[in-house]
Amino acid sequence: MKILIVNDDGINGIGLRVLASWSRRLGTVTVAAPKFEQSAKSQAIVLRRAFKVERSDVLADLGIEAFSVDATPADCVRYAVDRIADDFDLVFSGMNNGINLGHDISYSGTVGASFEANYAGIKSVSFSTVFGNIEKAAAWLDPVWQFMEERDALSHCPLWNVNIPEEPKGILLTEQGRNFYRDHFLEPEPGMFQAQYYVTREAGDAQIDVNFDIDAILEGYISVSPLTTRKTDYAALEKTRNCIK
Repeated sequence: MKILIVNDDGINGIGLRVLASWSRRLGTVTVAAPKFEQSAKSQAIVLRRAFKVERSDVLADLGIEAFSVDATPADCVRYAVDRIADDFDLVFSGMNNGINLGHDISYSGTVGASFEANYAGIKSVSFSTVFGNIEKAAAWLDPVWQFMEERDALSHCPLWNVNIPEEPKGILLTEQGRNFYRDHFLEPEPGMFQAQYYVTREAGDAQIDVNFDIDAILEGYISVSPLTTRKTDYAALEKTRNCIK
């Protein structure tokens, strides 16, 4: 199996090394990752400038060919599929230093790269964990992969989002949840604003429902969610088609 590894934390990210090293047991691994951190870039791509791609020896000790791409995570996928190989079997994105759940899935460069892989017809899984937890989360990659293989997950859906809490109690299949925070903009100096956030729900809240990704993480479970790149509201489409005045 030919595996492409991408991320949004950058070519020197610890999570990239962890995921790339683990992936070697599944097949031949190639890495294409941003030269600099590209968090919250979603599925953005570079259109109006050329970007530099260089071979990197950052993973040479693992025997992995790596490319540093001065562009977005989605661009890493686009470049790799066009210029490195057009027959990747699987794209792994991450492991991200920070969870990607609920509405944040739309902002995530980690998940955005997986979306781009699906656009190219390649199955993809994105991996994220809470800040500072990457080395501990690495121990759960085998159980998560076994969980997915036992359920033939990639045959049912070509796009999955995995999030690992600090001390997992187990693994749950989940759906995209609602956010557990709200934005608040600070004004550090006149006319300058910086986004902060405050938490609106905590573990143990009466509203917790572990069928949702965020709630599962709040309760200490690994969240494994099938996603889709399709944006059509099919229920509304069908109702509108049948609504004849």
